[in-house]
Amino acid sequence: MVEAIHIQGLTKTYRMGRVDVPALSGVGLTIRHGEFVAIMGPSGSGKSTLLNLIGMLDTPTTGKVFIDGRDVSSMGEASRADFRLRRIGFVFQFFNLFLELTALENVMLPLMMAGKDGPACREKAAALLVTVGLEDRLHHRPSELSGGQQQRATIARALMNDPALVLADEPTANLDSKTATAVLELLRKLNIELGQTIVMVTHEDDWGARADRIIRLRDGKVI
Repeated sequence: MVEAIHIQGLTKTYRMGRVDVPALSGVGLTIRHGEFVAIMGPSGSGKSTLLNLIGMLDTPTTGKVFIDGRDVSSMGEASRADFRLRRIGFVFQFFNLFLELTALENVMLPLMMAGKDGPACREKAAALLVTVGLEDRLHHRPSELSGGQQQRATIARALMNDPALVLADEPTANLDSKTATAVLELLRKLNIELGQTIVMVTHEDDWGARADRIIRLRDGKVI
């Protein structure tokens, strides 16, 4: 079976004025289909950089990223954008919901961006909001939702295109412990029931312990 994610010799160096700052140094790893993996490490260890490279939100300095056997690190920008839209779901730390749209409209966006709209799109978005426990919040805007509810809407949006891979960057960072626990339980439930591969960046040991496996980074390297 082709691995969900395979990374070879990945490096990322940022130019800060006249100084080169290495963020990742020769990272190599494999993540299997259906695995729930936590990426952990201290601040500045390269966690979010690694997630951004897997999600094609950034490009590596050297090395390769394979998703389902495809070398996504060598794709052109148009191909990368299309692959992201159709194959990857993102759950961000700061929700990134459009304030002027309702929860239902926010969740519909990925399919609308893929050129799909209409009753079927609306029906699917509503069903996902029911799945994440927001059946009574479909027509509420983000300002009318709690932090936990906004994160649930973000998770529903991430699932709208039936992605094989979900990337979550500190999904509980802005939530209280009770709400964070509920969000982690939801991600685990979806991982088990839908068989999706989930890669989550977190700095909390309790949350990392809920994953199948922890990948630890320090100074841009897997330890």
